[in-house]
Amino acid sequence: MKLFGQLRNAAMAGLALATLGATPVSAQDKEIKIGMVNLSLCCAYFVGMDAAVKDEATRFSNIKVLSTDANGDVAKLTSDVEDLVNQDVDVFIVSGAWIEAAPAALEAINQAGTPVVMVDRLLKGGDFTAWVGPDNRAIGEGIGDYVVDRLGGKGKVAIIRGGPADNTIGSNRSEGVQSKFEGTEIEAIVAPGWGEWSADGGFTQMEDMLSKHDDLDAVFCENDSMCLGAQKAIADAGKAEQMFIASVDGEMGTLKEIMREGSNYGATGRNSSDQIGRAGFNRAMAILAGGVPEKETALPSPIITKDNAVKYYDENSKF
Repeated sequence: MKLFGQLRNAAMAGLALATLGATPVSAQDKEIKIGMVNLSLCCAYFVGMDAAVKDEATRFSNIKVLSTDANGDVAKLTSDVEDLVNQDVDVFIVSGAWIEAAPAALEAINQAGTPVVMVDRLLKGGDFTAWVGPDNRAIGEGIGDYVVDRLGGKGKVAIIRGGPADNTIGSNRSEGVQSKFEGTEIEAIVAPGWGEWSADGGFTQMEDMLSKHDDLDAVFCENDSMCLGAQKAIADAGKAEQMFIASVDGEMGTLKEIMREGSNYGATGRNSSDQIGRAGFNRAMAILAGGVPEKETALPSPIITKDNAVKYYDENSKF
């Protein structure tokens, strides 16, 4: 069995190199370049995804990850892609963050004939080889079920959105949550402003909501960071025992808070950027080895509560 495994690994390495136009004599004969294209590395979520790809690559001595950061600028993203095309990368992994489309960037990749794996954000307006990421609507529905069950079908729930208005990742999460309130006596009160996906933004939006609504029973935020900020605002107002909070992402700071005795942080839906980055890397490698992937793959996104948080907690995680 050991010999079979060695032969199988050698065959796969040879197939990958043959796919790249190299002679499958030794894995060291070909340096494989992965273009990791990031719209932004502004936040722990996106940094964690980039780091996961790089960490997976360290297991291979002949793989080099060329990572870029467009600082939120779509034109810079396209320029980064064109630069990597000129460097003859073998496969692209694209993290589009909050944008809905990047047709010029995808067209440049397609013109070069290079496979592209999109991670997290499924960009519109261009062809791609594969996508791996979360089903945000389904995650929202899972959190909605948790909220309904915990409230017994009655109460008031504040909704804090990340924004902007055309960000379908956030809207799919909130719509999923609110869909579960239908047919119940739960009232959703949506904050009028945007939390901008940050703890500071969540804190500000929560302060505003508390000034207008003193009878809230729960809070849902479209990501963990905003809810950590909202949690502080709730504590500052002396209302931590009045309401619980729930969100999406599953970053380690949130899991630690969920596990803390006496915490009012109830649940988060797992949307691990570490998991997504590693899945994107492995999908890219399978493509280079000649595999024909599913066009779209939604990763499992369990709801994390005090009952199972320890299962997902990793103190070494970068997210």
